[in-house]
Amino acid sequence: MRTFDVVIVGAGIIGLSTAYQLGRRGRCSVLVLEKGRAVGAGSTGASSAVCRFRYSRDDMVALALDGISTYRDWQAFTELKAPRASFNHDGVLWLTGEDREFAPREAERMSKLGIAAEVLYDDDLAERFPSFSRRVRMPDLETGEDHGDEAGGVHLFEPDGGWIDPVASAEDLLEAARNRGVTVEFGQQVTEIQREGGRVTGVKTASGEDISCPVVVNAAGPWCTQLSEAAGVSVSWDLVPTRIQVLYLDRGDSLPGHIPVTADVAGGIYFRTQNNGQQLVVGSVREEDEREAVADPDHFQTIHDDEFAYTQLHLLSHRLPGLPQHGRVRGYCGLYTVNRDDVHPVLGETELGGFWVANGFSGHGFKIAPAIGAMMADAIDGPLTGGADSFSTAVPLEAFGVGREPLILESRSVLA
Repeated sequence: MRTFDVVIVGAGIIGLSTAYQLGRRGRCSVLVLEKGRAVGAGSTGASSAVCRFRYSRDDMVALALDGISTYRDWQAFTELKAPRASFNHDGVLWLTGEDREFAPREAERMSKLGIAAEVLYDDDLAERFPSFSRRVRMPDLETGEDHGDEAGGVHLFEPDGGWIDPVASAEDLLEAARNRGVTVEFGQQVTEIQREGGRVTGVKTASGEDISCPVVVNAAGPWCTQLSEAAGVSVSWDLVPTRIQVLYLDRGDSLPGHIPVTADVAGGIYFRTQNNGQQLVVGSVREEDEREAVADPDHFQTIHDDEFAYTQLHLLSHRLPGLPQHGRVRGYCGLYTVNRDDVHPVLGETELGGFWVANGFSGHGFKIAPAIGAMMADAIDGPLTGGADSFSTAVPLEAFGVGREPLILESRSVLA
C-alpha cells in the first residue's frame, strides 16, 4: 500500500495550486489524483480565465489581487524557465450603463485596496477604444426595442487586469508541482474515502488500489458533492454543477483599436480577445444564464444553444457596431460549481477529521486559485517562510469557511 501525507482529488487549477503550494513547503508528501485523462478535463479547461480585481467584497478583491499578481509574474511563481502561459495585459473595462456613480465609487475603493483604477468618460472611451459604442441603454431582450444611441456613461477601467490561457496555466502548475516533488496521476478516479474513528485513513481508486493518507482535499469541482458523499460528509451548502455557455468568433478587420476584457453590465455580457487579438470570446454575466443545473457532470450538453448565441451576438453587435456580420460562430460549454447559497467558495476541514474541501467557486475560481492554494496549504501544513517569496495571502480561510453563515450580497451573478 502506498502512503502519502496528503491526497488531493482533482487536478484542476484549484487542486494543482494547492498541490504546488504544499510542494513549495516541502514538509509533506503529496499525491494528486485526477479522473480525467489530461489537464483541463474539467472546469478549468472551459474557463474564460478573466483576471479582474473588482468584487463587491473587500476580501475577494484581496484574493483577486494576490492571485492575479502571481499570473502577472508567472515565470517567477512557477519557477519554470519557459512557462507555456503568459499574462495578457489587456486591462478590464466595466460598462455600467446609466449608473454614473459606480465607477467613481469603485475606483476610490479599489485605490484604497491597492488596485490601479481609472474613471473613463465617454470621450475617453471613444479615444481609447474606438470600436465601442457609447450607448448606456442596451436593447430590450424581451421586446427587441432598441433604445437608441444615448450616451453619457461613466466607466471603470482596471489597467492591470487581463487574462491568461487556462489550460497552459494548469500545465505549467502540473510541471511546477512535479518539480517540487508532488506526484500527479491521471485516469485515477477516487471511489471511496476510507475513515476510522471520525478521521480519514485513506482512499480507494476505481482500479481497486488502497492508498493510505491522513488528509484528503476535495478539489473535485463539479464532482465535489459526489466525493463528499463518498466520505459520508454532509456539506451544508447547495453546490450545483451548472452549465455555462461561451462563444468565440473571428474579430475581422472592422473593429479597430484595442479591445480590453470587458464586463458590459448594461448588456449582460462579457468579452475579450484571444489568438493575438484575432478572435473574440463572449459569454453572459446574467444570473438567469447561471441556473442550468447538470445532474451528471460526466454527461451534459457541450454544444452551445442557438438561442444563447443569437442573444449574445445581438448584444455584442450593439456594443461593437463594427462586428462582422458574417463568419462562423463557434461555442463550447463548461461547468461552474455554483454555490447557490452565496456564490462564494467553501473552504476548510469538515466534520470528518482530515477531509478538507475547496469547492463552490461559482465562476470565481481561476483568478483567485493561486491565493486559494496558498490559503489551503497554510491551513493544512503551515505557512511558508521567506517573506514576499511565499506568494501567500493575508485573507483568512475562515472568511469562506465551511462552517460560516451565507454571505449577504446584493447580486448573485458571476460578477458578485
